[in-house]
Amino acid sequence: MRTTNTENRSGPRGHLVALADAAEEFSVSVKTIRRRIADGTVTGYRVGRLIRVDLDELRDRLAITIPSARP
Repeated sequence: MRTTNTENRSGPRGHLVALADAAEEFSVSVKTIRRRIADGTVTGYRVGRLIRVDLDELRDRLAITIPSARP
């Protein structure tokens, strides 16, 4: 039986993308994505020789809500 990414509880929740695509999506550099993988903020997944990241995880970990000064 073959499992998909959403069925594998220890793996990624969404779909995996290349570092360049993730960097473009969040308007950061590939180097920034690599730093976040190295410091443990984001999980990197090795697929053969390539490194991929989960866009949903990046969105959760990198996007920070800035509180408003107005009530």
